[in-house]
Amino acid sequence: MHVARLSLSDFRSYADALVAPGPGFVILTGENGAGKTNLLEAVSLLSPGRGLRGAALGEMARKQGGGGFAVAGRVGDIDIGTGASREAPDRRQVRVNGAPASANGLSEYLSVLWLTPAMDRLFADAASGRRRFLDRLVLALRPDHATHAARYEAAMRARNKLLAEEGPWDEAWLGALEARMAEHGAAIGEARAATVAALGERLAAAPEGAFARALIALDGGSPGDLAAARARDAAAGRTLAGPHRTDLLVTHAGKDQPAALSSTGEQKALLIGLVLAHADLVAARTGRRPTLLLDEIAAHLDPARRAALFERLGGAGGQVWMTGTEAGLFAGIGGGAAWLTVAEGAVRAS
Repeated sequence: MHVARLSLSDFRSYADALVAPGPGFVILTGENGAGKTNLLEAVSLLSPGRGLRGAALGEMARKQGGGGFAVAGRVGDIDIGTGASREAPDRRQVRVNGAPASANGLSEYLSVLWLTPAMDRLFADAASGRRRFLDRLVLALRPDHATHAARYEAAMRARNKLLAEEGPWDEAWLGALEARMAEHGAAIGEARAATVAALGERLAAAPEGAFARALIALDGGSPGDLAAARARDAAAGRTLAGPHRTDLLVTHAGKDQPAALSSTGEQKALLIGLVLAHADLVAARTGRRPTLLLDEIAAHLDPARRAALFERLGGAGGQVWMTGTEAGLFAGIGGGAAWLTVAEGAVRAS
């Protein structure tokens, strides 16, 4: 499955744009700030979540557009539309074949994985970023993962609010919220563990190649006895244990050291290796390869790794969107790609 058509209206730097790429490489070139990443973000919004930037809806609307925006894509014979209206700029709307739909349900139609320059420090920064990355990997294999995560978060917020109140707590309501957290937390934990185990096996069987091989594991995430932890969590003002505290541990297999201690180039190679292995895993398990969004990926790779990446992606198939300031960075891909130039809020064939 791939995005056969993408149309934008009042989205970021685009008043109006239409792109109709093929199923393989989609190469976007243009100057810095031209709007290349905006197109990748639009594609990412055809899946659950807040997109590759994690931005609020209000930030996505073109400033001259009055507050609303629309992104629409055709995937197979399915038309997906998402955006926000001028009347409700902070409420995301989703339509599938013209009918209202849930954003969490979009994973049934399209799996999207991405790498952006902001993720280069994924292994060294806070655990929250690695957790979001992990959940994107899980979602490609378990479409219901987003629903469990949303329901767990909603129950946890309600529990935290209740624990913050003075006076006797409503024991029945607290018990119901904790039961909901336990139910959805268990589903989240099981899906994450299964994904890490399956991906770990694929990584272990893969040759080192041009990209460093990673060893992965989970740390934390057990909620424990929520009822027994009420006083502790009330004092802290938040729930201190549970799947919202899970961390993804990544080790450079060749050096037997944490990824965070590896060089910048090694961390980049580990991250690329993880995403490529996961794309293969998803294709093998589901029969459909995820759409990959690789922002400025070629600029930070030496020629040998760049050639290896293009060869690996081309051999695997599937739709791969890549951005760069110069077309020469992608010379090894050849003429089978869709070559697009981005400039001044417009997209045209190169």
